[in-house]
This record gives sequence, structure tokens and C-alpha cells, in this order.
Amino acid sequence: MSRTATGQSPASGGVVRPRRYLMCRPTHFTVNYSINPWMDPVVPTSTETGLAQWKQLHDLLVELGHDVELMPPDPGLPDMVFAANGAVVVDGKALVARFRHAQRTGESAAYAQWFRAHGWTEIQQATRINEGEGDFLLAGELLLAGSGFRSETAAWAEAAEFLGRPVLGLTLVDPCFYHLDTALAVLDDEQIMYYPGAFSSQSREALAERFPEAVLASEQDARVFGLNAVSDGRHVVLAQAARRLAGQLRERGFEPIGVDLSELLKAGGGVKCCLLELRPAELSPPARGADG
Repeated sequence: MSRTATGQSPASGGVVRPRRYLMCRPTHFTVNYSINPWMDPVVPTSTETGLAQWKQLHDLLVELGHDVELMPPDPGLPDMVFAANGAVVVDGKALVARFRHAQRTGESAAYAQWFRAHGWTEIQQATRINEGEGDFLLAGELLLAGSGFRSETAAWAEAAEFLGRPVLGLTLVDPCFYHLDTALAVLDDEQIMYYPGAFSSQSREALAERFPEAVLASEQDARVFGLNAVSDGRHVVLAQAARRLAGQLRERGFEPIGVDLSELLKAGGGVKCCLLELRPAELSPPARGADG
């Protein structure tokens, strides 16, 4: 696998911060129901291909110096590969997801059990519909929170109270971008990239005010899930098909690294969907009041 999207040497800017991720091997990956516009049970899927693409992502993250932990897959829960949806973890606190669709509700207990078994003591089951890092992304001290298709707006206050972080609520309006992490990615504590067309006019105004220097993605790059990406402050792992977006990132001093998760995209998932960031208390900055 190429370390960069173009084969060029790494960019000079950006400070790398090693991350800790939780992933779930797609041993039982398939599409046998539809809960988002990307899922079509009639379209054939290959568990073998999905596993191979997932392994490339896993191995790349390890190569980049990140710590990757694994949770066991459940044969009755084919979407467990999308670990980002399992919880939001900030300052050593894990807010476990409550899923909207019945096909995924069993994942909540599995993630809660994993946290308990691995020594996490501050664990709370969400009472409102909250689909984890699918709709909650940490940008420095600010928790960006999405709703419109999955997580409830009432989940914003619950997340703010338990996690102790200010929340900026954002409304999604295009069903193809049903989770916040399909339309927006955090690059570092101060920079994000997003696709404006996925958001309501009010949310676009809020993002422009809070992040005036954000990278704005084209619809073409957004629809290949180029924004369903992860960054360690320098390296940005994203869909290899998002070529223009990779160039925009390179211009900002980041090193884009393209990967192919086209099989998982058949279920509406990409790079970020496969990764739940685990943030121990000592790695998170202190909060400084409310915003939004």
C-alpha cells in the first residue's frame, strides 16, 4: 500500500499525535437489510474482499504508529465493523450508543461489555438515540454533534453533560450523508474539512463562523466518502477515490493516504466508520465552558 495518495514524500507541516483506536474485524460482513441509501441487499457483497480491505486499513494505522485494539465480532451483527458508532469516548468516559434501527440495537450491549472488560470505569448507556462517533466528533475542546437522520437533538445535551464538553449542534439534510462523519472530518484541534451541501443553512453558517479556514470538499469527493476520514495531525487516511480532496489537504501541509474500502461502502461505511477513538483522560485537553 502506498504511504501517500500520490507517492510523493510526506508534507512538512502538522504535528503527529499517536491515537488509540478500537476496531472490529468484518468477519460477518454482508448487506442483508437497508437502513441507509447506500445499502441494497440485492447488490452482491464479498466478506473476503471486505476483510482484505479492512486489514489494509488496520495495518496502515499500526504502521503509522497508532495503537489498535480489537473487539470480537458477532455473527448476528454484520454492521459491527463500523466501530465508530459504538460509543463516544472523551477524557476516559465512554458514552455507549443507543441505535435508531432495530438491526443494530444489539451492538450497544456488546460495546458496553467490551469497555467493562477492558477496565473502563466511567461508562454510561445513552438514554437518547445517539450513534456514537458517527454523529459526535471532537475538535479540540468542542464536540461537534450531528442529527437529522440518526442521533436525536436531545442527545446533544446528554453528551455535553456526561462528557463535560461544549457542543456545537449541526443538522444534516442529505440522506446520503446520514451521519456527521460522512460529511465532516476533524483534521486537528483547529481544522476540519466538510461538504457544505450536507448541512442545513443554519449549520453551514455556524461552521463557517467557527471554522473559517476549513477545507471545503466537492460533492464528488464527498460521495465517494472522502470525508469519512481520520487524521493524526499530519497523516489523513481517506478514500483513495477522493483525489481532489487529497490535493487540497496536501496544499494545507497534510499528508493524505488513500485506501480502498469500496466493499464496505456498499453498507454506507468508510475509513472513519471503522474506527472508534479511545481517549484516556490524560490525553484530552480541559474544557473551557459552553459553545453553541
